[in-house]
Amino acid sequence: MKLPENIQKIGIFRALQLGDMLCSIPAVRALRAAYPNATIILIGLPWAQAFTKRFSKYFDGFISFPGAPGLPEQEPNEKGMEQFLRKMKIESFDLLFQMQGNGTIVNNLVTNWYARTVAGFYNDNSRVDSPYFLRYPDHGSEIHRHLALMKHCGIPAQGDYLEFPISEKEVLDVNKLLLPLQKCRYVIVHPGSRGSWRQWPVPYFAEVARYCIEQHMTVVITGTANESDITSELIKRIKQPVIDLT
Repeated sequence: MKLPENIQKIGIFRALQLGDMLCSIPAVRALRAAYPNATIILIGLPWAQAFTKRFSKYFDGFISFPGAPGLPEQEPNEKGMEQFLRKMKIESFDLLFQMQGNGTIVNNLVTNWYARTVAGFYNDNSRVDSPYFLRYPDHGSEIHRHLALMKHCGIPAQGDYLEFPISEKEVLDVNKLLLPLQKCRYVIVHPGSRGSWRQWPVPYFAEVARYCIEQHMTVVITGTANESDITSELIKRIKQPVIDLT
């Protein structure tokens, strides 16, 4: 499906957390290659402004999404939504991608955000009268689902690999830790998750970590301060020396 001509400003709506954002990067990379001179703006959760700066070769700006009823990532802000809609009207995107999910909750939102053309996903409960919407695939990885949307809109893929730009300062900060690590001989284990319902059991992580140690790999444990109980339990279960970077 060929998109309209003269697209100069593109919005991407994806108000999710880091892992989900990373899985969308191959699609964003394809979009940037197809529209090298367009302005591409991410519409996402407040934290993602830093994400757009890390991926500045793909994004030119950021708009904070105030949340909406039914979306679990943040509490909806009614006053913030009024300001958000005024901004969206001013921005007047030539093309807006709904890359949030199957559209059950958000398709009624994005189609009223003053964009000239809207593309995205739908299911039986969120149909949109537009040829630029693709039925949400219930199979395959998140990466390939979004690449399928790009393909549906006539945008060729630029590889399905993931990437994560690292700054010089970050390299220096890691080097200052003087960690006893050998290149390609260590494994990072991150047992925590924002949602406990989808968190792999700690004993499973411990089993994998012990196996890696048996293969003469160094195990590094990571986690946030709020996950210290989980990482502490994991380290006890491993029962062998690890590097704790909680």
